[in-house]
Amino acid sequence: MTEFFMGLGLSYEWAWGIATICGILLIAFPLMLGVAMIIYADRKIWAAMALRKGPNVVGPLGLLQSFADGLKVFLQETIIPSAANKGLFLIAPIITFTVALMAWAVIPFNSGAVLANINVGLLYVLAISSLGVYGVVIAGWSSNSKYPFFSAMRASAQMISYEVSIGFILICVVLWAGTFNLKDIVEAQRDHVWLINGFVANPLLFPMWVMFLISGMAETARAPFDLTEAESELVAGYQTEYSSMAFALYWLGEYANVLLMCALNAVLFWGGYLPPLDIPVLYLVPGVVWLLLKILFFFFIFSWVKATVPRYRYDQLMRLGWKVFLPVSLLFVFLVSGYLMATRYGV
Repeated sequence: MTEFFMGLGLSYEWAWGIATICGILLIAFPLMLGVAMIIYADRKIWAAMALRKGPNVVGPLGLLQSFADGLKVFLQETIIPSAANKGLFLIAPIITFTVALMAWAVIPFNSGAVLANINVGLLYVLAISSLGVYGVVIAGWSSNSKYPFFSAMRASAQMISYEVSIGFILICVVLWAGTFNLKDIVEAQRDHVWLINGFVANPLLFPMWVMFLISGMAETARAPFDLTEAESELVAGYQTEYSSMAFALYWLGEYANVLLMCALNAVLFWGGYLPPLDIPVLYLVPGVVWLLLKILFFFFIFSWVKATVPRYRYDQLMRLGWKVFLPVSLLFVFLVSGYLMATRYGV
């Protein structure tokens, strides 16, 4: 894209800057539209599993329901509690929303379609996703209300706990792929086991994917790990005092993070933009279509779990993270590194 703008007579600096802005918009606008439609899909899946209709009035088949909800919150008044820290109260949802979008910069949508193809893409995702806890903690503290504060403490402990196990899980992926670059990780999954594109077919990495999927639900505070928004205990959690667009930013950021976790499942374990099988005819389908189908599949799993699995107690949540996932992921780091040393490097 930079070459295209340079062909129009612009200098390299201007061409690079405009091309980067265009690349950001090409990701952000479809992502925001996707978030709106995925909220609709989420509600439809829950309704189907509870034998209800779900949204079906606004627009054909209820497709415009998310946009109607967005317009409603946009027209509402933003109410700030008198005892709240106004500056921090307003900046907290902006942090959550912005961080949720920034991580998409390194996701490879196709072989040559990635905004920032950096060598440390996976470290970038880990660094950016870990910043999301600040938006939650700041919201809970600045609201000056006990329920949001309790929710923020829960959220910080929960996100940190599962980030530890996610880190060890990703070490296994990095060891096998030999790189932190997300595009190279996808390419390392090509024809991995019996024509299957994806680390998920690897007996040593399949348990890591299962743990990553569950940890992703806990990291994004989705059911059955939605203890930060436990309605019967904490009202709406850290979002209790928020209204209007501030509440909408949290809503959008939450679903953008869910879609990011679905994308990471696809990219790190299921071949990303590669077709499921390394068969030439399947490559006729564009890679972005395969990635989108995999993201939708994982989102269906997220919604399925939320509609059917009861909420964990907090002690169960912590026990799963620290007493199950952490030691098991450490064990598999040992197994994967030992296997690679014995087979790939002949030690």
